[in-house]
Amino acid sequence: MFTGIIEEIGTVREIGRDLLAFDAQDVLEGTKVGDSIAVNGVCLTVVCLESHRFTVNVMPETLRRTNLARLHYGDQVNLERALVPGGRLGGHFVLGHVDDTGEVMNVTSEESARIMRISAPARLMAYIVGKGFIAVDGVSLTIADLDDFSFVVSLVGYTVGHTTLQEKGPGDVVNVEVDILAKYVENLKERGRQSLDARFLEEYGFVGGADAG
Repeated sequence: MFTGIIEEIGTVREIGRDLLAFDAQDVLEGTKVGDSIAVNGVCLTVVCLESHRFTVNVMPETLRRTNLARLHYGDQVNLERALVPGGRLGGHFVLGHVDDTGEVMNVTSEESARIMRISAPARLMAYIVGKGFIAVDGVSLTIADLDDFSFVVSLVGYTVGHTTLQEKGPGDVVNVEVDILAKYVENLKERGRQSLDARFLEEYGFVGGADAG
């Protein structure tokens, strides 16, 4: 579990068929092999630690569903350690399970804010609501606006200066994780509909009973 508050920007130092290594410093404090670190919002397990570097394994499914397969040597990434029980939650609950990728459509400025519109798959838009939470490359953000195919986020100066979103422009691919609460609500609604349909069918004799079928 993460918060979407980025602790540090790391740098890609090794890319293998099933591993990635990053230079970092802050997120290594107190970290040990087996711990989780979110890289661009993707929860990954540390398999090797050095003084200023950590290595993680990546599965083919992870590479297919995220932008990690697009990384090159020297690229920068957002890093966050897993939430410590009892720690301060400054963003929102982020699982590190990226739902899909989106594409930056345009970026504009409004006083000190950086306004970014991002396209997203239609299946994810059902979970995105105005003023709700979303994680973009692991950064906890609030939805400022949306339509059927995209959403808008407003980046404050601190976020721009302390995450890799400062470098994103039209055409760049970002990881998107929708709010887990929206998924739970949708699941409960679906279960409720299924339960109601089952009771209706049974009440009117379409299922159940000795004469059913």
